[in-house]
Amino acid sequence: MSAELSGRLLEILCCPITRRSLQPLDAATLGAVNRAIAAGKVRNHGGDALTEPMDAALVTGEGDLLYPVRDDIPVLLEEACIHWAAFKDA
Repeated sequence: MSAELSGRLLEILCCPITRRSLQPLDAATLGAVNRAIAAGKVRNHGGDALTEPMDAALVTGEGDLLYPVRDDIPVLLEEACIHWAAFKDA
């Protein structure tokens, strides 16, 4: 994730569902998300199964909602949200 995204932009971004602040997803959790995606266990809020691994993501402070970052652009659409709490133990 670019330095700009992790800096000033994060100060103004928030989860469109909860309005909570967002932070970059740590590498260990991103690896777990990508393993769950590879195993076919992850669907986004829109109901679509994820098939491609993520290079980066933003997460709410509680770590339950994730938003993919594609080409250094956060995808802050409700349907793109991943309810990680529902999948992380699957």
